[in-house]
Amino acid sequence: MQTQHTHKLLTADCRFCSLVSKANAEDPIGTAGTCEHWLIMEISQPWPQEMFEKNPTIRGLMSLFEELIFNHGVKLKPILIAPDREYSYPGFTRVLYYYRPAKLFSQFEKQEFIVPETKSAALVTAIFKQLLQQPNDLSEFQQYQQQTSDIRELMVCTHAQVDLACGRFGNPIYRQLRKEYAPASKGKLRVWQTAHFGGHQFAPTLIDLPQGCLWGHLEANVLDLLVQRNGSVSGLRQYYRGWTGLSKFEQIVEREIWMQSGWSWLDYLKAGRVFAMEEVTEKQDADWAEVRIDFVAPNGSESGAYEARIEICDEVMSAFDSAKEMELEAVKQYRVNRLVKVE
Repeated sequence: MQTQHTHKLLTADCRFCSLVSKANAEDPIGTAGTCEHWLIMEISQPWPQEMFEKNPTIRGLMSLFEELIFNHGVKLKPILIAPDREYSYPGFTRVLYYYRPAKLFSQFEKQEFIVPETKSAALVTAIFKQLLQQPNDLSEFQQYQQQTSDIRELMVCTHAQVDLACGRFGNPIYRQLRKEYAPASKGKLRVWQTAHFGGHQFAPTLIDLPQGCLWGHLEANVLDLLVQRNGSVSGLRQYYRGWTGLSKFEQIVEREIWMQSGWSWLDYLKAGRVFAMEEVTEKQDADWAEVRIDFVAPNGSESGAYEARIEICDEVMSAFDSAKEMELEAVKQYRVNRLVKVE
């Protein structure tokens, strides 16, 4: 491992965790989390910090949600979005459900419903029971289903009540995307404000669905590249938190392949696995791992795999919450030391 190296930032001058992370050059890759299902629901603002306990609709769904995640190990990400004056309908609730369609895939499949508010909890319960493979019936909600699988959804965290950084840095990015990019898309792109979904040290942070990529430390001057994909992928390297179809170390390798392959890589069907890793305790991150990423071209014309070794290359200090008195922690940084196309 190289000698520890950090860029200095006087934390007394800074109350935003994302400024500490950025000043110390923390690499966001590998922090996207792993998902097989997304459940996204409109809930009106304001969003208090204790929203999950106080909102009656959400509170009533929490026991099922916890059963799915903690008892059955379902990789489900719940997201709350704010109703939008243009997209939303008073008295109705939008529910978006995305799911992993196959072992190898490039984007999540989508179902969207706009239901009367009184039916929103019943719809979410039916989706949860479907994931538990319990008897349920989504047919009664068929009349509320929307044909929107061709629409790209960009979701920006603006949830200042959970962390000030998301409000301070998320709002300008949200407003720019909503005002400039959504109208220009002719209905093919919608932009939403979301409640906290993790990683506020990377604010402004964004989810791009149906692809399922996460972005962080975003700046106004890279939005064109992110939305239009009209330049070199290397311009997005430092903002990429990873693709949620993979786990942490797989995400680090996947970025390296993307950097070499260009935009077309995002459409390749893929799956990953870690086949060797340093043995560590539960709370530690390994210093090294060996990873395999299998891929298939969208038209089936090419298939193969990459194998890679990742090793720790540095540690930087980061803050996980914004506060007057910042608590800093060391975060391991990684690089791909070997990447080979094996098949």
